[in-house]
Formats: sequence, structure tokens, C-alpha cells
Amino acid sequence: MKTLRRSEDRGQADHGWLFAQHSFSFAEYRDPKHMGFGPLRVINEDRFAPGRGFGMHGHRDMEILTYVLEGQLTHKDSLGHGTTIRPGDVQRMSAGTGIQHSEINPSLYDELHLLQIWILPNALGVKPGYAQQHFSAEDKRGRLRLVASPDGAEGSVSLHADACLYAGLFDGDETAKLALAPGRKAYVQIARGRITANGEVLDQGDALMLEDEGLLTLFEGQGAEVLVFDLGDAREADLSAREI
Repeated sequence: MKTLRRSEDRGQADHGWLFAQHSFSFAEYRDPKHMGFGPLRVINEDRFAPGRGFGMHGHRDMEILTYVLEGQLTHKDSLGHGTTIRPGDVQRMSAGTGIQHSEINPSLYDELHLLQIWILPNALGVKPGYAQQHFSAEDKRGRLRLVASPDGAEGSVSLHADACLYAGLFDGDETAKLALAPGRKAYVQIARGRITANGEVLDQGDALMLEDEGLLTLFEGQGAEVLVFDLGDAREADLSAREI
């Protein structure tokens, strides 16, 4: 089964310094029909104005990934990390029993454009943790590169979740296929450009959800940057149902 969700159908929030588009119910955007997909609970496409961001605030019992598309993000947290996240980086923060962090666009001139992704953990109360890994454009060119996984395979960042995340860049004749095991779901998010996924033409911000499909095929990319989630079931149903 294929379910298409167009960019314009997402929730939106304009805070002046922050413009956010929400794939799933989040904050003031209440959408009981879109509470998540398997353990995937949040995909926010955020644009931060220069010099703005979130001060210290807390999270718990969530796997949080940040994927920067343009600009850079400075991160500080209660574990003592102070890092800069740039395009090509994948940051993972395991909130676990509780973590505080801040996220700021340090530029005085340039907008910050990123995707923030929340994935439900497969266990509650884990020790908070942090990881960050860079994946070059060459490493993602014309293929789906594993960038996050439960066991940190192939140099990916590790997750306390039944989810794998792949990233790829596609143009022209470049194609990629991803086999999906029985019972697995796939969520395809177009970060930029255009691509065809299982016969559906997807533009920037569009998403395609697959259930019982068995195979994902990507082709006819036009400046496309694609994120693909291979997902199991959400084990913590109480978390998936709660409002965020």
C-alpha cells in the first residue's frame, strides 16, 4: 500500500524567526490522523532566521536526529557537548532519562534550513547520549547510504530504536533500490529536488509511505536529496499517542 503526503498538506507554524512545517502532529499543530508512522514520530522542516534558535530546553525518552540542509547549527547540551552541525552531518541525541540542550543559528546573515526527526525508542529510561557523523556528498551520490541504525552498521550513528535511516543524492539516470523485509514500513522524505519513488513523482517536502510493498525503487532524480526510513513497529504505543 502506498500513501502520498504532499508538502502543502503538512502543518505549518510561522513564529517570525522560525518557519516550521510539520509532517506529524506537533506543538500547536494537532492532527490525530497524522500522529506518526511506526516509530517515526516527528519530521519538522525548520528554517531559522540568522542569530536565532532555541535556548536550553529538555527532552526525555526520544531518539532525536538533526539533518542540516543549508547553513549551520550550534548545539550545546547538559552532557557537556558543544558542536557545530553542517550539511552532510547527522546528529543523534538520545534523550533517555532526560537531557537539556540548545540549538542556535550562529550566522548573522544566513538562514538555517534543517530537518529535525524524532523516533520512538525501543526502551524507556536509557542513558542519555550523543553522536555525530559526517557523510560526504560522494558517499551518498546515486545510492542510499545508511546513516543511522540500531547497531551503528557501516559507520552510521546508532539508535535505540527499530529504525534505519538512509540518505541519497540522485540526478539523471542514477537509481537505487531498497528491499523491505516482511512487516517493515518505509517512509520516503524528499529534502530537496524531485524524484520518482515506486511510480510516484515527489517534489521537495513530499513524502511517500509504504506498507507491504517489499521493494522501494528510486529513479529520475532532479537535484534530489532523499531520506528513507526503514521502520518496524512502535513498541511504546503510549508515547506514539501522546501530544508533543
